[in-house]
Amino acid sequence: MIVLANTLSAIALVLGSLLNIYFWIVIISAVLTWVRPDPYNPIVRTLRLLTEPVFYRVRKWLPFTYTSGLDFSPVVVLLAIELINRIVIASLAQYAIALH
Repeated sequence: MIVLANTLSAIALVLGSLLNIYFWIVIISAVLTWVRPDPYNPIVRTLRLLTEPVFYRVRKWLPFTYTSGLDFSPVVVLLAIELINRIVIASLAQYAIALH
């Protein structure tokens, strides 16, 4: 059982870290929409490549997130990341602790 507990703990840690990194990627991408960055900049292209597929799905499923020229899909994505982090990842970590 100790191996399973350690594995679940490691998975929770890695997933939490990945979600935290993506959280900041979404924030940086949203801030970049306030200015006009060079669309051919490799950093801007990478940020768009990482965030636009998720933003597109949010806009498709929740069309009210894009109203009057304001795009609220990053806010929805940030809320979803936080919910996943607080519910799924925290539950996984608590289960790993309970297995010890």
